[in-house]
Amino acid sequence: MTAAAPVALAGLRRAIDLVDGGSLALLALRGRLASAAGRCKQAVGRPMHDRARELRVHGRAQRIAGHLGLPGDTARAAIALAVADARRRQGLPADLDQGAAAPAAGTMAAMPISLSSAPPVRPLLRRLPPPARLAPLLRAVPAAARHHVIERACRQVLAASMARGDLDFMQGRRLGVEVTDLGLRWVVERDSDRLRVDGGTAEASVRGTATDLLLLAARLEDADTLFFQRRLVLTGDVELGLTVRNLLDRLPWESVPLAVRIGLNRGARLARAARDAHRAGGDAPARGYDRG
Repeated sequence: MTAAAPVALAGLRRAIDLVDGGSLALLALRGRLASAAGRCKQAVGRPMHDRARELRVHGRAQRIAGHLGLPGDTARAAIALAVADARRRQGLPADLDQGAAAPAAGTMAAMPISLSSAPPVRPLLRRLPPPARLAPLLRAVPAAARHHVIERACRQVLAASMARGDLDFMQGRRLGVEVTDLGLRWVVERDSDRLRVDGGTAEASVRGTATDLLLLAARLEDADTLFFQRRLVLTGDVELGLTVRNLLDRLPWESVPLAVRIGLNRGARLARAARDAHRAGGDAPARGYDRG
């Protein structure tokens, strides 16, 4: 065992703890949303148990698990726990219709765009910690581990563009990304036939909050709008930054792996809804939703 191994292990365990905490926070939010859904069913006189809906939830989970490389049994068990929790919150037996087979793959439901505008949901969204609250935990993860994750994500998203030669102009060039409310930054460089990520100096940098950068990556916000409103700031070699931005604007969305598109879209929608809910409550600055 090398001397660095214990340090790396400790960092990985802190990252796992962070993921566990996030998973529990999302499970708690899901339960509260299920409770609100139960009250809505009562208000409109609909049956509390909707077996067809549960089958769709299980089927969608299996499709997502397949794209993410997650074992089907793991996804099935996780969703079964979430569904059982939702049943209990709605006054139903937790084991109702357990073991029902999942349906064939179909259309994946999208998260509502106006999630934060629903009055019963907004207080729940304000319970989600803003990015600034997560900053100390993320910074505790070793930089090498963070850079490795970002590097893999960049390769997945840009694989088709690299194969076509669209990124040839990036050879030896260094573009930085700074996430202001998380206190994180990294630099992407094209090195021969691969992309590398490190924490060194950059020729040009894009700076913005985690939510705005996520909205841009998911194509839920236009780059021109974000820059015009100063929610994103470009510094350094402006020509390099604009060239990269124009490339990303032309990036065929269908060339991005489906699992990545799903994760970006739903994560960005949830982040935007949570930010809107905090701001609607007048507590945005105190909750860490500043613009850096």
